[in-house]
Amino acid sequence: MHVFTIKDLENLSGIKAHTIRIWEQRYSFLKPHRSNTNIRYYSNEELKKLLNVALLNKFGFKISHIDKMTESEMNEKIISLNQLDALQDKTINILIQNMIDLDIEAFELVLDEFIVINGIERTVIEIIFPYLEKIGILWLTNHINPGQEHFVTNIVRQKIIVGIDKVSPSFKINKTVLLFLPETEYHELSLLFMNYMLKNKGINTIYLGCSIPLKDVAFLVRLKNPDYIYTHITMANSKFNFDKFINTLDSIFPNHPVIISGHLTDNYTKNPPGAIKLKKSLYEVLTFLSEIA
Repeated sequence: MHVFTIKDLENLSGIKAHTIRIWEQRYSFLKPHRSNTNIRYYSNEELKKLLNVALLNKFGFKISHIDKMTESEMNEKIISLNQLDALQDKTINILIQNMIDLDIEAFELVLDEFIVINGIERTVIEIIFPYLEKIGILWLTNHINPGQEHFVTNIVRQKIIVGIDKVSPSFKINKTVLLFLPETEYHELSLLFMNYMLKNKGINTIYLGCSIPLKDVAFLVRLKNPDYIYTHITMANSKFNFDKFINTLDSIFPNHPVIISGHLTDNYTKNPPGAIKLKKSLYEVLTFLSEIA
């Protein structure tokens, strides 16, 4: 059994911890355990139940009504939700539950069904990125097993690679983007998706992958002379100095536009030097794509 804090439940369900505590007092669907120091903690089953309750409540069902539902009645109501945003939330919740249960087959089936109907681009933007954002806090707090993280990321990685292999743009654009992750950065999914988006728009890519020394990037830039250099930084390691990294890029590639996205750009308030541009959101990344296509 995994142990989740009330903060984990808040992050995953979108329900404030204060509200969760009130629901515990008034209704019977949540029964937290307590540690020897009287701190609440929750099991897999409590987490999955709250995800379902939060989903139904968000789309019009009263908590007092939900509390009286059996598990099968609750599942029937969830299946009946058919608004677009409800379907997205429902799909993300199912993926979280599959991850908790390490149900690889079910996890893949959910993604495959969404991809067949909506395509890989919408699946990544509407399902995979919001899902990864929700569960990311669990990775940082070690409240899910590393095996679960690898299970999730490898399946998503495979889906994006299949999408890349199937790309067949209707026309070509005479521009090239070199993509890489710096040393110690191994979170590849966003970079892979960028590779897919660029190829889908007919833009040439040079994909280097994870943890690439800058001297190797510099060698290929001199050899291939790409129009843009793109990198994405999710976490790196504790020794990674973002300021130093940006200034090094500026000194090595003074004549090439360098685009940086990812978590480490979010709170960076300085103006980056030279031709370096920071993209702090998915919207800004997609805008950049539309500008160069």
